[in-house]
Amino acid sequence: MAAIDDILNKALQGGRLDLEDTVRLFESAEVEKMGHTANILMERKHPEPVTTFVIGRNINYTNICDVYCRFCAFYRRPGSEEGYVLPDEVIFQKIQETIDVGGTEILMQGGTNPNLPFSYYTDLLKAIKQRFPDITMHSFSPAEIMKMKEVSNGLSLEQVIREIHAAGLDSLPGGGAEILDDRTRRKISRLKGSWRDWMDVMQTAHKIGMNTTATMVIGFGESMEERALHLLRVREAQDECIQNGYPSEGFLAFIPWTFQPDNTNLKAERQTPESYLKTVAISRIVLDNIKNLQSSWVTMGPEVGKLSLQYGCNDFGSTMIEENVVSSAGATYKVNIGTTLQIIREAGKTPAQRNTKYEILRVFDEEATVERDFIMQN
Repeated sequence: MAAIDDILNKALQGGRLDLEDTVRLFESAEVEKMGHTANILMERKHPEPVTTFVIGRNINYTNICDVYCRFCAFYRRPGSEEGYVLPDEVIFQKIQETIDVGGTEILMQGGTNPNLPFSYYTDLLKAIKQRFPDITMHSFSPAEIMKMKEVSNGLSLEQVIREIHAAGLDSLPGGGAEILDDRTRRKISRLKGSWRDWMDVMQTAHKIGMNTTATMVIGFGESMEERALHLLRVREAQDECIQNGYPSEGFLAFIPWTFQPDNTNLKAERQTPESYLKTVAISRIVLDNIKNLQSSWVTMGPEVGKLSLQYGCNDFGSTMIEENVVSSAGATYKVNIGTTLQIIREAGKTPAQRNTKYEILRVFDEEATVERDFIMQN
């Protein structure tokens, strides 16, 4: 059985970790060693001491869902008096408010609502792009895409993704990955589909030229091997995108976070900051073909988010002007732009606003009020 130092040295020398290596890291308590290695690997990909963030807003357009995930406190069953679909004008107003504060990204997600036809999504996206041509729609999880396929009157998955992309969907967020292994998926969300369903959506999006992100949620009672398999399956899909020369960069970022059990039907202990930071570090070490690793301050809080910037994260995620899903489960951390700048600086980094493609829009100098344009050098 390989020693932790040997596994970390293997990664530092450019070797790829296999399943056994990755499980050993997850089973180890040597979190600081892993963080040190992850930070070195992060700095090789991002030599400038810059931490990026995006100004974005979550818009939860509907809470009606027929998947009934045990870990979700947000959804309402079809027919519930508490169910809603936001009027288009409310969505337009939220987008305008986002643009007014310098926002560039809309993360629009909701439940898998069986009452909405496929045309609802394409019509809404076209109306958004007509009004706000410069906003980036980084929206809809793979589960929502699969629901669109279900209600599309016989379209293939590729046809659905092509049509919604043409209507105005720019990129796909990685929500709903949870753990990419079917044993845990059947336990926590029997109706949501297999890990292969999630991956099929992402790989089809890559094939037609859309960028995506990938996520992982720990704390469902999954095994360390299942966590390791999740990372290796994401890495393998990214390899496929690169090797096949798809007109996409594939997964632009990976975002791990922890299950929030409050107000849900799935009882579990909250993951510790150490468990989260270990997962962040291992993700950076294993996912050698994904450029960006995003901090999850929404679930862990700003202070742990700050620490994650020393454990392999180069990105602080979104300022999250609005968020309703995680907060429904008891995570209520809110960070505005000023606080984001402060936290990044306290971590010894220079803050920079990016867009969804991870292109830097502006770098913030020592004073928050001083901004300078930054031309991305590729």
